[in-house]
Amino acid sequence: MRTPKILLSITLLAVLQPVHAAVLVDAEVGIKIPLAQKPSTRPMTVAHIPGLKRYYIADGGLAPMASEFEAATSKSQIHAYDDEGKYVNSAKPGYDNRSIYYNPNSDKLETITYNISSDVGFSPNTGIYAIDLSETGDVKDSSNEVTQFNPAFGDAATMPSYNPETKQYYAKQERGNKVWVVDLKSREKISEIALDFTKAGVAFDDVSDHFVAYSGVKGEELVLLDVDHKAVLIFDLSGKYVGKSELPKNLKLRSQNHFNGTGYANDMLFVYNEPEGEFGTYYGFKVLKTNQ
Repeated sequence: MRTPKILLSITLLAVLQPVHAAVLVDAEVGIKIPLAQKPSTRPMTVAHIPGLKRYYIADGGLAPMASEFEAATSKSQIHAYDDEGKYVNSAKPGYDNRSIYYNPNSDKLETITYNISSDVGFSPNTGIYAIDLSETGDVKDSSNEVTQFNPAFGDAATMPSYNPETKQYYAKQERGNKVWVVDLKSREKISEIALDFTKAGVAFDDVSDHFVAYSGVKGEELVLLDVDHKAVLIFDLSGKYVGKSELPKNLKLRSQNHFNGTGYANDMLFVYNEPEGEFGTYYGFKVLKTNQ
């Protein structure tokens, strides 16, 4: 009777093992999304909602000063594309979007605004907001507040990524290797991750200044774009360097990719290739090959 119990234990152990991944030596193109219209402001990050089979690309730009004729709302739009990268629609919820992401805990498309860490001069459009969508996934102009400003996010231009398992955010700080870990219940960072740039062979001004992605893969959680060397760097949650995936050398990366034009969605790192197409093209790169 002991043998079946042992086999059952082994089977359960195998099923419960976390997903791991191997870093792909050369990044693989998973999708291309040519922008269908000129970005309303700067092109920022990308989100994906599997159930709706929609990608969302957000622009980001400061709102004009309020006047008696116009409210202080950003002209930045959010654009919807289908799973094949074809344009669906655009809307203007009125935020200076820095990060957008799908939150499976709330089942909402959420945006983090510029300067979420301060309420000086930017309230009431500063914080995290849930963007309304139609039943088919079209983006709407309306939204609801998730939270107002929170100083725990640090740098004004940070583009935080979201970990739905821990309900925490990873906010990269500019001009350095520090990533602040943020819980919305706290007004201070709960911890800090120092990415090992020495082992990765990069300096702070080689890489994307404001964005580090969360992959959801154990041991390879943090994904960072190396703009100068056209590569993608992988780190774990302790900041340890794991490896890198090479991007195509003919990819034209410009200053956009230091300050915006990146994202992580549907298990791909998105990179904005400005010269391709009339208004630029987002490439989705697979950099991790998952295994059970």
